[in-house]
Amino acid sequence: MGQAADTDTNNHVPHHQVFDVSVDDPGSKCFDDDGRLKRTGTVWTASAHIITAVIGSGVLSLAWATAQLGWIAGPAVLFLFSFVTYYTSSLLCACYRSGDSLTGKRNYTYMDAVRSNLGGMSFKLCGFVQYLNLFGVAIGYTIASSISMMAIERSNCFHSKGDASPCRVNSNPYMIAFGVLEIIFSQIPDFDQLWWLSIVAAVMSFTYSTVGLGLGVAKVAETGEWKGSLTGISVGTVTETQKIWRSFQALGAIAFAYSYSMILIEIQDTVKSPPSEAKTMRKATLISVAVTTFFYMLCGCFGYAAFGDLSPGNLLTGFGFYNPYWLLDIANLAIVVHLVGAYQVYCQPLFAFVEKAAANRFPDSEFITKDIKIPIPGFNKHFNLNLFRLIWRTVFVILTTVISMLLPFFNDVVGLLGALGFWPLTVYFPVEMYIAQKRIPKWRTKWLCLQILSFACLIISIAAAAGSIAGIVTDLQSYKPFSASY
Repeated sequence: MGQAADTDTNNHVPHHQVFDVSVDDPGSKCFDDDGRLKRTGTVWTASAHIITAVIGSGVLSLAWATAQLGWIAGPAVLFLFSFVTYYTSSLLCACYRSGDSLTGKRNYTYMDAVRSNLGGMSFKLCGFVQYLNLFGVAIGYTIASSISMMAIERSNCFHSKGDASPCRVNSNPYMIAFGVLEIIFSQIPDFDQLWWLSIVAAVMSFTYSTVGLGLGVAKVAETGEWKGSLTGISVGTVTETQKIWRSFQALGAIAFAYSYSMILIEIQDTVKSPPSEAKTMRKATLISVAVTTFFYMLCGCFGYAAFGDLSPGNLLTGFGFYNPYWLLDIANLAIVVHLVGAYQVYCQPLFAFVEKAAANRFPDSEFITKDIKIPIPGFNKHFNLNLFRLIWRTVFVILTTVISMLLPFFNDVVGLLGALGFWPLTVYFPVEMYIAQKRIPKWRTKWLCLQILSFACLIISIAAAAGSIAGIVTDLQSYKPFSASY
């Protein structure tokens, strides 16, 4: 755990730490069954990681998504996605160890699990989809954070100059500032050292979700009117074609709001055992998805009830709310702090994969494998600076920041990411791995049910991707690169 960059592909033991730990060795209590340092994660730390990953910027587009689908389909789709996410995550938990759930060989990453259960071709396909999606999430989070930082400036402008003021703000400086912050945080060496960042980020996610919910409730109470319709945004406000594309895009937005399966195995690898990691993760998943769905239902429904057809694409930055401005500032600041943490939680698996591949390819390169020990003033500790890690992670953050500046379309990007990641990573691979691990015979009832679930989710993903691409194409017709302002 946390040393993926230094591991040998075949035996998963770090090159510089080959332990021969016997059962009778009193020092063995410090090490796990594979010779690595003992894991310390619990149901609660795993839940914090999941909530950090799940309750992200996706919550802000749920009122808009509900508005596209209406009072019947909106809550129904939210509940459906929560059920599918929980069910397929519980299937994925069972694939953490190959063979016996207590003593079988551990799979440290999502890709390791795919390779162990499905083989090489699936492993390569999974790697491509997973890391493309993680790359996309980094872009989505950069866009979302810049929009929230701009919203703080704009809300103060509206407060001082009046709601009718244009208060135009350019997004580029904020994206660059977020990128600089991520370059610094990206030097945290590995996933297991992020528990504190996850807990801070989880608290932040509750903060802004609660503020969004509270403002929606207050708006409904103030007007005494419960807006919206059974079928969603009316034709006339949008064209029939726009209604269809937007409904598809809403599916992608909701899928994105629930996406975290791609890092579930990495989170599970922080959990101590016994009891079995699968048992702990199922509990953590149930707690996290239940809490998330409760928040999502309230945020989506009250946001729609407050604004009806005019529900903004981003609940806290679309300026359906202007006051109290200080509360909006707190909520948007909480979003930024949360996204700083969530960016790292999502990107660490990608960082570790590249560094592990480089170490395996060039095991004798000091540039890649050597750590420079830098003492930390005031502490009896030192920071391990790795030059390859420093350069590669910095280049990655710069690249995601530049792309974000080129395509700053929050709703469309969120919908497309949700669509691309939902079926393959949340449904297809967990279902296929579970079938392979449990040796479920073809055409048996359980096999058929799992395949029907997978096929239905594929159709949803295709529809959501089509809607989001249509939205991006429409946005590009009136957009000039690097000049986004709100």
